[in-house]
Amino acid sequence: MKLYHGSNTAIARIDLARCKPYKDFGQGFYLTEIEEQAVQMARRTAAIYGGEPVVTAFGFDEAAAMADGALSVKRFAEPDQEWALFVMANRSREGAHPVHDYDIVIGPVADDTIATLFRNFEDGIIDLPMLVAGLRYKKVSSQYLFHSARAVQYLEIL
Repeated sequence: MKLYHGSNTAIARIDLARCKPYKDFGQGFYLTEIEEQAVQMARRTAAIYGGEPVVTAFGFDEAAAMADGALSVKRFAEPDQEWALFVMANRSREGAHPVHDYDIVIGPVADDTIATLFRNFEDGIIDLPMLVAGLRYKKVSSQYLFHSARAVQYLEIL
């Protein structure tokens, strides 16, 4: 499988220590199988931090990663209640981090409109069923979090 990482710099080596905390699935290296999504992320990152948009492609043998049983993987098929609570916990600056010990997490991206729904839920404006109902009508994109050095070993820069 081919995955993409959008940034403002080419990736020669993955350094998990340089990854930012408080992201959807926690601190780690994020990729997507949607090339255009990576292009948009590269443009956004370059606009914020400077530099030029760069998309780096990676090979990921998901079958091999799952076959040996050495990795703990969490997959969210859709933005449901479990996913929403998981993302909110990872994005929260309160409490202990990391909030999970999965090596890889796969699932939808919480974009800016979804972040607004989260704030409305946290502020008590909407309840959890309303939050989940709102998520169902949002355009969903995809992300893969590589959370551990063990998981990163299954990635190959193309």
